[in-house]
Order: sequence, then C-alpha cells, then structure tokens
Amino acid sequence: GIQKSYVEEASFRKDWGIEGDAHAGNWHRQVSLLSYDKVKAFNERGADVGDGAFGENLVVEGLDFRSLPVGTKLYAGTVELVMTQIGKECHSHCAIYKRMGECIMPREGVFAKVLKEGIIRPGDEMRVKLPDENRPFTAAVITLSDKGARGERKDESGPAAKEMLEQAGYEVKQRRGAVSFRAPGQERFTRLRSDTL
Repeated sequence: GIQKSYVEEASFRKDWGIEGDAHAGNWHRQVSLLSYDKVKAFNERGADVGDGAFGENLVVEGLDFRSLPVGTKLYAGTVELVMTQIGKECHSHCAIYKRMGECIMPREGVFAKVLKEGIIRPGDEMRVKLPDENRPFTAAVITLSDKGARGERKDESGPAAKEMLEQAGYEVKQRRGAVSFRAPGQERFTRLRSDTL
C-alpha cells in the first residue's frame, strides 16, 4: 500500500472513504485498519515501523480486527464503518517485507466501507457491534465464460449455482450472466464483490 502520514483528523464520506485518500472510491476497500498491538509486536521483532507504514488508514489500540467477522460495524467519532474484508493478497512485496521477510498487513489488516460520514480524530474511542449470528450469508454468482459472453453458449451453471446457494440458506444478492475472462470481466467481478456487501 501507499505509506500514510499522521493527520489531526480525517473526513470520511459515505460510500467513498477518506477525503483525499488513495483507497477512496465506490468499492469494498475504502478504509484500511490495523491493530496497534499487532504493529507493536512486529516492532518488538525489529521492524521499526511507524503508523501508516503499511498503508493503513486507522491504527486502533485494543482491538484484534482479524478476530472479528466480516459485517462487523465499527463506530468512531461520528463515523460508522462496516468490515468488508480480512487480510489481502500481497502482489508485490513491499520494502517492509524485503527487510523483515514478512509483512503483517496481508494477514492482520482489515478493510471497511463507510456507512455514515463524519470525522475521526486521534484518541476517539472505537466501538464494535458484531453482526447478528442468525443473519443469512450473502452471495453473488458470476459466470466467467468467453463463449457465454459472446452468446455462443447458454449459461446454465449460473442459475444452478444460485439455486444451490439459496437451498443452503444463502441470500443471493446478485447474479450476473456470462462475462469474458478479459479485463472488463475482472472489473465487473470487483464491482460485484463490492455491491454484495
């Protein structure tokens, strides 16, 4: 991620993220969070990194984000967030990884969307609300097929997958017909992930 610097306050926009931040946009990873305790433990092993070194937006003491489920609501200042992803794939190893042989952000970092806009300042308390245990899991079905996208083959697997998921108790929020494996399909898949949360 892009290394961040300390600020006295951050302005959060609903369905967008932090004003002026590289993560901001209409997608599922608008805000990144990392536990202060995980950073402290990493530094005790010789990492010598400061807040923002991993590209995280918020560093919070006393919360183990990785232990919270996706769908957890987070409240700080006047802002409401919902966790959308735990961890991430590291495509190109950062300078921290090259120096330490590991990086904690892919394993310990979490991502969230902004549900209610407002301001967060250093020292604001973060409260946690776990999702309802009885909520249905949500799912989206997307069929990736070059032939299907060109109309050369009927999509029969998509409707079958939707039916199987619903029978298993999932709420299928979206189903997209066949799309190509090419870049437009990848872009649509990213949007689909964001839209189902």
